[in-house]
Amino acid sequence: MKIMYKLLLTSIICLLGANVLYAFVKQQKDTSKAVSKQSAAERNGEHDFDFEIGTWKTDLKRLLHPLTGSTTWVAYTGSTVVSKVWSGRANLVELEVDGPAGHIEGLSVRLYNPQSRQWSLNFSGAGTGAMSQPTIGGFKNGRGEFFDQETLNGRAILVRFVITELTPDTCHFEQSFSDDGGKTWEANWIATDTRVK
Repeated sequence: MKIMYKLLLTSIICLLGANVLYAFVKQQKDTSKAVSKQSAAERNGEHDFDFEIGTWKTDLKRLLHPLTGSTTWVAYTGSTVVSKVWSGRANLVELEVDGPAGHIEGLSVRLYNPQSRQWSLNFSGAGTGAMSQPTIGGFKNGRGEFFDQETLNGRAILVRFVITELTPDTCHFEQSFSDDGGKTWEANWIATDTRVK
């Protein structure tokens, strides 16, 4: 009887030990998954624009009168030069294009905020001498999305700037406006850059 009791007690202790071990291993896996998700959410994006450093041929089209029902686009061709600043945590974009509608010179200063892990894109046209409202955002799965709120013809609008089709030698930029709170978007600035080798 004592042997049966010892065997039963040993079996119970082994079973409890196995359950404790299982619970510990499961907790470790769950903790590891949570840390992985947190790390992905807090991804350091300070080098997101490194792909664009260099000189590019720019083909640009611009909608002449956004959010008016206009469908008149004008085309431009020229160049974009992107320079790294602060070891990649910032960059300077110099755009110069010409077309039948005239000449455009633009400057963009892109700054990475390590606390928010977001970029601000700050643009100025040569004719204004001032920076526009920055668009704020970042990259996810090879797509950059940046947003802000501005005023156009006295109306508050939303602005979205999207960067897609990222390859070592090409990239695509599209700016859109929305005057209905983001339900619909109208593209007004579309550019494709091809690297100059």
